[in-house]
Amino acid sequence: MHRMLNNWRRAALLLLLAPALAACDPNRVYEDNADLKANGQPYLWSVQDKPAFEFEITDPAQLYNVYFNVRNAMGYGYYNLYMKATLTGPDGKPVGAPRLHQMILMDPKTGEPRGNGTGDIYDHQFLAMPRQRFAQAGKYRVVLEQYMRQDVLPGIMSVGVRVEKVAAEGAAK
Repeated sequence: MHRMLNNWRRAALLLLLAPALAACDPNRVYEDNADLKANGQPYLWSVQDKPAFEFEITDPAQLYNVYFNVRNAMGYGYYNLYMKATLTGPDGKPVGAPRLHQMILMDPKTGEPRGNGTGDIYDHQFLAMPRQRFAQAGKYRVVLEQYMRQDVLPGIMSVGVRVEKVAAEGAAK
């Protein structure tokens, strides 16, 4: 009984420390993910579902890397994922044209999953907008949409956006 109580205490401590450990990343400006489902069913990405992510830029002189996060189940039927991203600025106007991104989730020849995972769930982080400069301070918005020519795409569990400051030359990430 004493051992089980200690395990519960350790688990509770880890849950309490997790946000603090995540906050230790000094370059991260923003990160969030959206779970996907269609018609009440999880792990389905409908073409109508366009997750939006808003983040604040305070230093327009700084360069930023923008990453896309993807979590997929092993049962996802393709080796890649096409995703269109639309970035809008604080004034609500598009920043450049929408961009189409191809992300390779599995090796095209062997079918071996890429990314980090255990069991049949894999997490990926793709550098989508390297060394991005934002013209002005304020709130920016990224809208992601699946672009796979299939109305409902099974096996994609969640997508997200991470924005981080580009580390100074010679500095560790």
